[in-house]
Amino acid sequence: MSDRPPRERVVLSERRGARMVRTRVQVAEQSGIGENLVRGLVRAQLGLALRLGLAVALIFVAVPILGATAEPFASATVFGIRLNWVILGVLPYPLLYLAGRLYIRLADQAERDFVRLTDDDPGPATRDSAR
Repeated sequence: MSDRPPRERVVLSERRGARMVRTRVQVAEQSGIGENLVRGLVRAQLGLALRLGLAVALIFVAVPILGATAEPFASATVFGIRLNWVILGVLPYPLLYLAGRLYIRLADQAERDFVRLTDDDPGPATRDSAR
């Protein structure tokens, strides 16, 4: 016969008194984790702004390049004004407005995701799946 003690089951998830990590508190206290979360949000919004800005800049640069290289486009006129000048005089306003609206929508979504990540209270889907 062996003198081994009986096996004992150890379950860490049922440990009482374990303190949950609260990300909202860490963000408010600017701890290392909170600082990284905020830095990630700022990085996401900066990346979004740079991508949208680059797309708008490419469109604005493409019109003069197209006018310089494509003769039919360069010589086309609307009401006696060259088409490329009409496009450069009219296109920027709705394009910048739409780019601004798109940026606000996507930046708000990133902030909502950030708040959802830092929220201490699990959403209804999380609570229902835990049952």
